[in-house]
Amino acid sequence: MEFPEGFNQLELLNTHGHLIPRGASSLWTGSKDEEEEVEEEEEEEGDHSEEWYLEKEETLKDKPKVLILWAAENQRLATVHRLLTADPLLVHCCDEDGYTPLHRAAYSGHVDVVSALIAGGSKVNPRTIDGWTPLHSACRWSRVTVASFLLQHGAELNAQTNGGLTPLHLAASDTTAFRSDSPHTLELLLSQRHLKPELCSSSGETASEVSRRTGPHHALFEMVEDCVNVVPSH
Repeated sequence: MEFPEGFNQLELLNTHGHLIPRGASSLWTGSKDEEEEVEEEEEEEGDHSEEWYLEKEETLKDKPKVLILWAAENQRLATVHRLLTADPLLVHCCDEDGYTPLHRAAYSGHVDVVSALIAGGSKVNPRTIDGWTPLHSACRWSRVTVASFLLQHGAELNAQTNGGLTPLHLAASDTTAFRSDSPHTLELLLSQRHLKPELCSSSGETASEVSRRTGPHHALFEMVEDCVNVVPSH
C-alpha cells in the first residue's frame, strides 16, 4: 500500500486504532475466511476456561494456518509447538493483511510464543501489507518484554512502515492510552546504541515531535539529545 506525500499515519491510528490487531481485546476480525466466523462467536471480555480454548482448537483443527495464527495470539504454546512439529512451514503463514504468527504473538505480549516461533524458523522482520514488523506491533501496544526479546534476536530497530513510522514513533504516540509500562518501551528504544531518532514519518514528524504533541513522556527523549558541555574549557 502506498501513502500520499504528507500522509499522517499516526492520525489514522488515533481515529481507527481500535481496528488494529492488538490481541484478544481487539475489535479487528482478521481475515474474511473461516477465522472471522470463529472470532464473531467469541465473548468480548473476560477470561476463558481451558474447555473453551479446546473447543476453539477443535473447530479449527482442519485449518492449520488459521489455527496457528489464533494459537499465537492466544498464547496456546503447546498448540504452536504441535503445529510446527507437524508442518514447520506454518511459521511463515500470514493472514490477508500480512500478519504472521510472530506479529500476533508480539502485539499480544506473549514472549514465550515469540521465542518458540523464532526457534521454529520464523523471520524476525516479516512485513505486513502496511509495512509493520513484529517490533512495530510490540511497541505500538507497549509490549516491552517482547520488544526487548525481538531486539536481542535481530529485529530492525529503525524499520519504517509504509507511512514512515518507526517503532520509536509508535512507542512515543499517545502513551497515556495504553499500558502503564509505555514509558519502559520508550526507555528501551531510546537506550539502543544504533537508534536513529531523527527519522521522520511521511507527515514529516520525528518521534520526539510526536511525543511532545501526544504523550506525557517527552522528557525521556533527553536520553538521545546532544549534550551541552557547561564546564568551561581551559
